[in-house]
Amino acid sequence: MAEPEWMNEVRALVGKEYGRVYGWDPVNLPMARQWAEIMGIDNPHYASGEVVPPAMLQVWCMEGPQTNHYPPGSTTENPYEVLKLIEAQGHPAVVAVNSELEFDRYLRPGERIYYTTRLDAVGPEKTTALGTGYFVTLVMTYWSQREGGDEKVGQLLFRVFKFRPTQAAQPAAVVSEAEARPAPKRPAPGISDDTRFFWDGARAGALLIQRCKGCSALRHPPGPSCPRCHSFDWDTVRASGYGKVYSFVVMHYPEVPPFEHPNPIGLIELDEGTRLVAQLVGVRPADVRIGQRVLVEFNRFEVGAPGGSDDIVLPQFRPLPETAAAAAASEVR
Repeated sequence: MAEPEWMNEVRALVGKEYGRVYGWDPVNLPMARQWAEIMGIDNPHYASGEVVPPAMLQVWCMEGPQTNHYPPGSTTENPYEVLKLIEAQGHPAVVAVNSELEFDRYLRPGERIYYTTRLDAVGPEKTTALGTGYFVTLVMTYWSQREGGDEKVGQLLFRVFKFRPTQAAQPAAVVSEAEARPAPKRPAPGISDDTRFFWDGARAGALLIQRCKGCSALRHPPGPSCPRCHSFDWDTVRASGYGKVYSFVVMHYPEVPPFEHPNPIGLIELDEGTRLVAQLVGVRPADVRIGQRVLVEFNRFEVGAPGGSDDIVLPQFRPLPETAAAAAASEVR
């Protein structure tokens, strides 16, 4: 099928290189220490200040809370201009698809980093469950500034899908036909031999966490071996269900049926010490706060499955009233 004429302008941008975006600060220990602490990484090489975590590569050039607030000397070009062109043609929605980091070497405190961007590819028109649109791939190359010549230290491949949502407004006759269709179901989670115990436990009303038999470390998400001692022997422990909101995000877009929006998702730190991601229920997004005490509840949903439908029981977390939260906390102590 021939592409629309407006895609000529989009295709002409493929391969375009965009200028430098500098980091506000040099690579430094305070940021590295806090990042490692938040991510739960305990590595003596990072603690000593010898090197910093490689997965922080993006962090050093982020603009901060103010959007597009970059240091003087950074490019004023918009590396996402192709998204604006596609959006102007009736594709307003965007969702991240791939984010792949590659590291050439460890970074050390004191280095100054910048990146350049190349529009790598714009795929042909595709229709997905979200809608119809185009996959756009950008490649950011990260450099360390050197007197004898800047050195490449890593690369980020970032792919997004710019699309027209399937639930976009349609003529009245089409909307009526759509309304007659069955309501969309939640996508079925991927269940493997490593995770089956977790879903079986939820169906029985138990929040089961994997425990290493070698060192007794709890881990989630489940896996075949212990990341601490590498033992393959494990059992499970039934969590109390109490915990607190360690971090959270409120999903506003894209609006994907049948999920309600805004949709608060929490990183829950269980009283047993491990963390898991789960939906927060019974609370307005504006009322969610870090440290809030929560309790698990198990809710059943119909899900889409190959060849038909099935049901799944999901552990979700509901904030506790202040009095109940205080009582639960005292029980733990």
